[in-house]
Amino acid sequence: MATSGSGNSYRNGTYRSSNPKPNVKSKSLPPSTTTHRRNSTAKDHHAAVPGRVRVAVRLRPRNAEESEADADFADCVELQPELKRLKLRKNNWDTDTYQFDEVLTEFASQKRVYEVVARPVVEIVLGGYNGTIMAYGQTGTGKTYTLGRLGEEDTAARGIMVRAMEDIFANVSFKTDSVSVSYLQLYMETIQDLLDPANDNITIVEDPKTGDVSLPGATLVEIRDQQSFIELLRLGEAQRFAANTKLNTESSRSHAILMVHVKRSINGRDATLSTENGNHQHMVKSLNPPVVRKGKLVVIDLAGSERINKSGSEGHTLEEAKSINLSLSSLGKCINALAENSVHVPFRDSKLTRLLRDSFGGTARTSLIITIGPSPRHRGETASTIMFGQRAMKVENMVKLKEEFDYKSLSRRLDIELEKLIMEHERQQKAFEDEIERLATEAEHRISEAERNHADSLEKERMKYQKDYMDSIKKLEEQLVMNQQKNDDPHKKPGGEIPKVSAEELGDLKKMLQKETLLRKATEGEVNILKTQVAELKMSEASGKTEILKLHKMLEDEVRQKEKLEGEIAILQSPLLQSSLETHETKREVDRAGFEKEVGNLDSLISQVKLQQHASGNGEKPSMAKLFEQVGLHKILSLLEAEDADVRIHAVKVVANLAAEETNQGKIVEAGGLTSLLTLLKSSQDETIHRVAAGAIANLAMNETNQELIMAQGGISLLSMTAGNADDPQTLRMIAGAIANLCGNDKLQMKLRSEGGIKALLGMVRCRHPDVHAQVARGIANFAKCESRASSQGAKSGRSFLIEDGALQWIVQNANNELSSIRRHIELALCHLAQHEVNARDMISGGALWELVRISRECSREDIKTLAHRTLISSPTFQTEMRRLRINY
Repeated sequence: MATSGSGNSYRNGTYRSSNPKPNVKSKSLPPSTTTHRRNSTAKDHHAAVPGRVRVAVRLRPRNAEESEADADFADCVELQPELKRLKLRKNNWDTDTYQFDEVLTEFASQKRVYEVVARPVVEIVLGGYNGTIMAYGQTGTGKTYTLGRLGEEDTAARGIMVRAMEDIFANVSFKTDSVSVSYLQLYMETIQDLLDPANDNITIVEDPKTGDVSLPGATLVEIRDQQSFIELLRLGEAQRFAANTKLNTESSRSHAILMVHVKRSINGRDATLSTENGNHQHMVKSLNPPVVRKGKLVVIDLAGSERINKSGSEGHTLEEAKSINLSLSSLGKCINALAENSVHVPFRDSKLTRLLRDSFGGTARTSLIITIGPSPRHRGETASTIMFGQRAMKVENMVKLKEEFDYKSLSRRLDIELEKLIMEHERQQKAFEDEIERLATEAEHRISEAERNHADSLEKERMKYQKDYMDSIKKLEEQLVMNQQKNDDPHKKPGGEIPKVSAEELGDLKKMLQKETLLRKATEGEVNILKTQVAELKMSEASGKTEILKLHKMLEDEVRQKEKLEGEIAILQSPLLQSSLETHETKREVDRAGFEKEVGNLDSLISQVKLQQHASGNGEKPSMAKLFEQVGLHKILSLLEAEDADVRIHAVKVVANLAAEETNQGKIVEAGGLTSLLTLLKSSQDETIHRVAAGAIANLAMNETNQELIMAQGGISLLSMTAGNADDPQTLRMIAGAIANLCGNDKLQMKLRSEGGIKALLGMVRCRHPDVHAQVARGIANFAKCESRASSQGAKSGRSFLIEDGALQWIVQNANNELSSIRRHIELALCHLAQHEVNARDMISGGALWELVRISRECSREDIKTLAHRTLISSPTFQTEMRRLRINY
């Protein structure tokens, strides 16, 4: 970019001075390796970084013809490499001075050119960004020499292509990384494959979402060493079109395009997740997917611009020259439009500009080297080349990091991990079954042993007591015999009287009976002890059964944990499946055709709705009955539950468009549309769905009947939760608008506040977008108005809920906001709050009194100004405070 110092004359982008001062500054990019942050979903994208196109100029030394023909003439350019300046001579006393990022003299080595022009771009490609290196200049000025020289005889003569691949191979590991190459030429507006000459009409494909340009039909060769790359270059150069002209014996007649795709893997960090099953904890290893950074290096050797009268082209060579000049002219127009920040950039004028869409004004880091010759005969072409470089220096690109998760690698690792978990689960299950069997066997053995011991003890006791009983019977019999003998004694008394038993004998009998009683009691005690032991054994058996049940429960928990892990595997394999589908061209086309058909139907629905709205706006009555007859509202609402996210987004947009018309709102609610919107707001994680669904709910919330339905179905809680998770200003504006509509319903005041409606409104002011603040202010004004009405009717007493929830500070801060849409609502809210005397003290301490005085004096709306004046003079508390502060009123 040309700059002018103080006191120098400036004209046409140049300045005349012997000592110009440069002011071009480049914006540095971040380091090529950035810290990976896991999303996501996801889908974690790094922010774009601005980066200006870097331009270097290289002077070719005089050739033999110029040395002879121009021996008496000085060079038309003078280089000042230490100041990065170039002077273009107009005549012997007048020069134009230009500033570049690098100025390379005719003595600059190929290594020096690579270091200052290409190495920064190669480094950023290795870091996961796109990069472009391009050579531009008059034919015969050394573009192909600078970029494509193989240097097999002299390694010092190697060009940028060979040196760039050397750096790439030195920084990749082929265990995890890959390098693939395509080599093409753009000849007569036709893209041809230099590695496969039969492939001579390759189409350009642009991603509608990202705008990235790709050539899916080009041959893509994976290479692993420098020699293979050189062989590919040699093969491609042999297929490239060239011709002998007056300006160059080997003039390139096509634009050569080398594309190098670099994929580098960055391993994710392992993490552990802890899960509990009863009192047992099991650590499950969760593997993060490896991150793959994709960088694309594009090296473009443009065909040289030429003037027909100088090159002597004729016949087919003339047609080639016209095609080259036309494509370079289109490129110049795009550069001019970008440099001047034009609204329209004509990228579609030629295939060359379509291919370079990412390189100029896109997401790639671009270095341009312009080549010029010293001959004064070609001063016009040299000046044109210099001006092209000057305009290119004004182009800003937004460089973006290309990262994605390697779900295939993750899937393989998770499959191995799953197999290990299944084996471990089977091992634990077998161990549990063995433990259950062991415990059952042990319990049966203990029970049988206890029963056997119990039977033995009973038998012993029975035998013992039987023996004692027999001994007692025997003693009694002996005693009876003795008594009979005594009765048969001849010395017995006459009359047959039985002699009396002595007291000693009776005492012995009593002792024997007592002994028998004690023995009986002891036996009963032993029996009770044995019964207790049997009961304990039964309890032990029950405990064993309980332990078995616990083990069964643990097995069931392990089965559930296995199912949960399989579900997680399925979730992680879903993106892998999507990635695999994208790699199979035929299946992708079939899927896309089906999807586009469904989306096309949705687009037609949106178009019909918009046509109906347009007809309504022009005073023509829309035929909703006809529209619903053709489309079917239930069909539209059913698509809100579709599995495909894009289908849901299109469907909710159709419903939102229909809900914008008051005549449609009742039909949408009757068909269950409100319930579907609230369900979608709760279940979906998509920001677009949140924004559009909230907008549709806001439209439906303008109807009082719908407001009560929204509150009855928990709508305010869903809106508050969505607002807490959202960052997009448009989503927050829609949510705030819906809550603001609900705030205007007198019947819903208490429920709206209890479910967090006011807290949600105040929470959304964290977004500093004025549209969001305007909707928040409108909701507060509606709520304050309903509160004021309820207080005047005696339905409410006590301080305002707005003051209790901390809204007063924000209200006072924004009472004099620059935007009228915010200020008007806040001023109205202050007047309504001040109408209730119980709020006066809080408003005075919060600084609201001063704002009320200002509103009553300076408000642009007469109705609000009058309301503020009436409120101030009718409040004793405000009157007392104004007298204390000596406010003349």
